[in-house]
Amino acid sequence: MGSQHKILILDDDSSFLELCRELLSTLPVQPEIRTASSGAHAIALLEAEPYSLLLTDLRMPNMDGFQVLAIVRRRFPSLRTVVMTGVAEDAYRTRAYALGIDLFLEKPKTTQEIKMFVDCVESLVVREDQGGFRGVQNKTITDIVQMESLSQSSVTLKFTNGPFVGKIWLLNGDLIDAEMGDLQGDDAFKKVISWKSGTFESLPAEPGRERRIMNSVQGLLLDSAQMLDEMAAGEVPGSGGAKAQSVSPLAALARNPGVEFLLTVPLGKAKEFEHYGCENPDKTALWAASTVERFNQLGDKLKAGTFQQIVASGSQRGVGLSAKGEKVLCVGFQRGRTTAQILETLKAITAQWVS
Repeated sequence: MGSQHKILILDDDSSFLELCRELLSTLPVQPEIRTASSGAHAIALLEAEPYSLLLTDLRMPNMDGFQVLAIVRRRFPSLRTVVMTGVAEDAYRTRAYALGIDLFLEKPKTTQEIKMFVDCVESLVVREDQGGFRGVQNKTITDIVQMESLSQSSVTLKFTNGPFVGKIWLLNGDLIDAEMGDLQGDDAFKKVISWKSGTFESLPAEPGRERRIMNSVQGLLLDSAQMLDEMAAGEVPGSGGAKAQSVSPLAALARNPGVEFLLTVPLGKAKEFEHYGCENPDKTALWAASTVERFNQLGDKLKAGTFQQIVASGSQRGVGLSAKGEKVLCVGFQRGRTTAQILETLKAITAQWVS
């Protein structure tokens, strides 16, 4: 076993530094955690001894995170770097990746975000330790694909499960292709994603790879999750005569680029909704139905007619609402999609929905 890993955390918020120290000290590799509250102190620590990973905030007085990253890129080109910030603006993300960081994360607030934060840091440390290899016994393939997509990676993921080998290609975080035996594209991806154990290798990207997967990462993972649920319930065609469940009609709509979830609900009947991939469908259905009703009431007062479509883009995700007759369609979009992109995709989804 090699020397103990050292992780340096840079932030001017002492309470956040202590939180990170507590979270990362629980990692199986038991890293040595050092902290710095200023950029100058962080650079001094990096010059004094080697580190495996630097985690830095961006907005700090005197020397900010961008200045630190620029110095690190010149002086310590092999050091892995992670940005953790409360600023979710795309301009910050783009500028940070241009400086060669490995991962851009928002400061965790929820239990799920904390788990993702710890998993991402662990995976970077283990990858550095194993020269590009790490086991998947503590993570599912879904976790790995989501992490690489989140970090906007261009990479070839190779998974080995006994005698079987599968590959998944990503370019700037987007799924491009997959292969497993004679299977290609979506079919190969769904086969590989069903594996429960094996080994994992990160290989160089192939920018010239022909694109066979047109679905979004989230859409394909949703399809795969539903397929695995049906397999676990014994409801797959050819499984000894078991009756297969009908696939949600919303599943096909989820294949549109950037879609995270879909939900349909009748006006005035928020409890009679259908959804695909929505984490909080009850609250979302109530919000979607009530929002459209309020817009219709406003339209009556202004004599502007009934509600048609509305889109919005926030720091966490985008959302679009569309109405047809007495039914409302609500679509959630991945963070980073522009209002114009959301509107264009919403129009395409609505056309498919009503056809």
